Amino acid sequence: MNPFRPRSRALRRTSRLALALAAAGTLLAATGCSSGSGGSDSDAKGLKTVTLALDWTPNTNHTGIYVAQQLGWFKKAGINLKIVPYGSTAPETLIANHKADFGISYQEGVTTARAAGQDITSVFAVTQKTDVTIAVSAKRDDITSPEDLDGKTYAGFGAPYEKPLLQSVIKNAGGKGTFRTVTLNTSAYAALYAGKADFAMPMPTWEGLEAKLTGKPLKDFQLSDYGFPEIYSTLVASSDQYLKGNSATAKKFLSVVQRGYTYAADHPAKAADLLIDANKSVLTNTELVKESEQMLADSYYRAADGSIGTQSAARWKAFADFEYRAGLLSDADGKKLTSAPDTSTFFTDAYLPGQK
Repeated sequence: MNPFRPRSRALRRTSRLALALAAAGTLLAATGCSSGSGGSDSDAKGLKTVTLALDWTPNTNHTGIYVAQQLGWFKKAGINLKIVPYGSTAPETLIANHKADFGISYQEGVTTARAAGQDITSVFAVTQKTDVTIAVSAKRDDITSPEDLDGKTYAGFGAPYEKPLLQSVIKNAGGKGTFRTVTLNTSAYAALYAGKADFAMPMPTWEGLEAKLTGKPLKDFQLSDYGFPEIYSTLVASSDQYLKGNSATAKKFLSVVQRGYTYAADHPAKAADLLIDANKSVLTNTELVKESEQMLADSYYRAADGSIGTQSAARWKAFADFEYRAGLLSDADGKKLTSAPDTSTFFTDAYLPGQK
């Protein structure tokens, strides 16, 4: 996951982005996903079939989807939702190549893919607050600010944006931005408590809670407290081709998705139960799921104005500008962009309820 997922997901996100940009046809053929006309297909009951590709195994970032499915809201809206489990192909690849109608993604993934000419657009922000922090062991009294991370060792996962992101935060805190990096396959908190690294970037709504529940709590530094732009760590994306060809279905789908996440924000305990019921073989740590859901409901699902799913043009521009300045954005030919991209087409709220 980019730094916006737990470490196991982080490792997968690095290769996922490469897949999204490669867009290999043979790989897509092997997935067995629907063609890009999914929203125009109907099942035997006359429901419109819509495919949604997951970015990892079911977890609390997906709660609103499963709530709506468990309560029958998609069917009531005339939609037969087919959730595509995460496999070897990135959701961004499936979306951009019109093999899935929607998918769970993240701002860095959409920004990089869209800048490279891929047909992918963010349509719903699942989390409004950046769901990643810089973290150290709670026992580290010698680290009280990112400034103290100079010369320390970072437990990374090989994504290109890690170094410039951390340098930016450390410098803004008063440091020089110099640190060592080691790539680990273990969880962040395990690496920190084992002394294999001094700091990491875990997800507070999952790995941070897991660390606390296992007796290895972390101390967090919020990126936005040190000048780094807020990021939509989890979002729902689609393609322009699908949205233009299936506008009515897209609006119905996102209306139900918004209703599902509104329910999760208002009733986190019940929402957690519905998520667990739908994924009993995967979500066996029910305490972790329930605490994660409560934290998301308290601080992540709703924007400052109380809305759910909406996105900010300023936020999309700020992050793309950062990636451009760091030299992380390339065009369809793999050449570095020579100017910051116009992010007005990277996202849209036009398919949310109440929008024209």
